[in-house]
Amino acid sequence: MSTMTEKNDQHSAGEAVDADEGGDRKFVTALARGLEVLRAFRPRDGFLGNQEIAERTGLPKPTVTRLTYTLCTLGYLTKMPRTGKYQLAPSAITLGYSALANLGIRQIARAHMDELAERLAAPVALGIRDRNRALYVDISRGSAAITFQLDIGSGIPLAQSAMGRALLSVMPPDERERAIAALAPRYGADWPELEREMRGEIEACIQRGYAISAGAWRPGIHAVAAPLVAADGSGVYAFNCGGPPYQFTESFMHDEVGPAIRDLVRSVEAALNGRRR
Repeated sequence: MSTMTEKNDQHSAGEAVDADEGGDRKFVTALARGLEVLRAFRPRDGFLGNQEIAERTGLPKPTVTRLTYTLCTLGYLTKMPRTGKYQLAPSAITLGYSALANLGIRQIARAHMDELAERLAAPVALGIRDRNRALYVDISRGSAAITFQLDIGSGIPLAQSAMGRALLSVMPPDERERAIAALAPRYGADWPELEREMRGEIEACIQRGYAISAGAWRPGIHAVAAPLVAADGSGVYAFNCGGPPYQFTESFMHDEVGPAIRDLVRSVEAALNGRRR
């Protein structure tokens, strides 16, 4: 099965703006487009030019040119004079860190994630849904030798990843079906096979409390994830743990990792409830 997520994610931004406008008089299109430009920057991107930003957002290049100029003037982008390309400036980065700081679950879950990462000798991550992907908001690597090129801010596909499938499993059915329908055009001929596997894991997650992805996203990564819905309605999250196939065998994922991730969710839920009392 081919993986098309990076390329397809580039077009989601402009589509989202067009979809959200929908005749809503309260919707400020210029603001939405400016935010989409900021969203176009991903971890380890370095500098992006107007053409690259236009391709990622689906916005016309003249529009992008005006937006990048405005965002530079406001201090959210920095322009490299020699190349004419842009990167996120400290003002934009501060917004991201402020949002992370307000995610209280990160502080509550951290000790549990560290303990599990050490016990399983594999990284454990916390993520949220971000449109057609899951977004890492925290990660604990422990002292494991296993390392992946994923960090806070990294996005992984909803359909192919264990974390994405776990997040889909706790969505209201109607909302989940809309989300799945939006994913279909991104995979072309690969979609029927991927959809069958994804739906099977979504249903399994509903029944057993965790979802699996065995090489569906990347052949060298097997992962397990479990969802958490905050009782106070403050958010929907998922924890995942993954590693290479030789370590994360089918039996290891079902006998060890799945129950451990499920227990982690229960521990964090209990801590969240205790905090509110």
